[in-house]
Amino acid sequence: MPWLKLTLRTELDHATSWSEALEACGAISVSLEDAGDEPLLACALEETPLWSQMWVSALFDAGTDPKQVCAQLAQILGLDQTPAYTSEILADQDWERAWMDRFQPMHFGGDLWVVPSWLKPPQPDAVNIILDPGLAFGTGTHATTALCLTWLALHPPVNKDIIDFGCGSGILAIAALKLGARHAYGVDVDPHALTVSRDNAEANHVAAHLALGTPDSLARTTQADVVIANILAQPLILLASDLMQLVKPSATLILSGMLENQTEEVSRHYRDHFKFERQVHDHWAMLVGKRTS
Repeated sequence: MPWLKLTLRTELDHATSWSEALEACGAISVSLEDAGDEPLLACALEETPLWSQMWVSALFDAGTDPKQVCAQLAQILGLDQTPAYTSEILADQDWERAWMDRFQPMHFGGDLWVVPSWLKPPQPDAVNIILDPGLAFGTGTHATTALCLTWLALHPPVNKDIIDFGCGSGILAIAALKLGARHAYGVDVDPHALTVSRDNAEANHVAAHLALGTPDSLARTTQADVVIANILAQPLILLASDLMQLVKPSATLILSGMLENQTEEVSRHYRDHFKFERQVHDHWAMLVGKRTS
């Protein structure tokens, strides 16, 4: 299948945040190239090569609207205007597989690992999520997903009900189930994400305990012991009342997918009913809240 290649120019100091923001927008691969025809800045062989001026190129499904991606990128990064970009459609090549070749097992604390299907788990007796990178967002590589996975690993939701709101690949719901959760609900507006989540749940032998659907498929009385919403700052604000209703009394609400400087604005819409602790990783943040009323 063809792919959309979106290319933007940025500076060294912004390379990491722009790359992560493009992943948050759904990019399946992000690469960096020299934009100034300059020598490579000194770095170790295993490090990512960086130049003072760089082209950041991201691959998306060919049907992706580049204007929408750049508008979302500007929102995530807090830019005053949509960044300039170029885009092109690439012929059918196995870009996704090339990205998968760079995907290695990842440890998220405790016994929790995420391992691609073509590699052997480093710890066979650990809690291993078998997950191949794909078009649905959420493989553990992004800081916001990593924050959520680490929290689950350190707070195993044994015999608890979980709602993964904005489930993407289903990775958080699957992790919760493999860590002992009783039941999980995966919610997403993207039908493709629901399909991918179902496939991933079956590959991890937890599909029998995972219900999947769009937000309007949840019954009004549905509540869970842990509600995780790993989405962007603006949806977290717009969905505040809906998300709070999903949380049982004395239960936990986890909000992720925002930049560190967006936490105050997001938490303001919840603070009448929840008290939060903030965790930060690579400029991205997660809020872990307990109901106060």
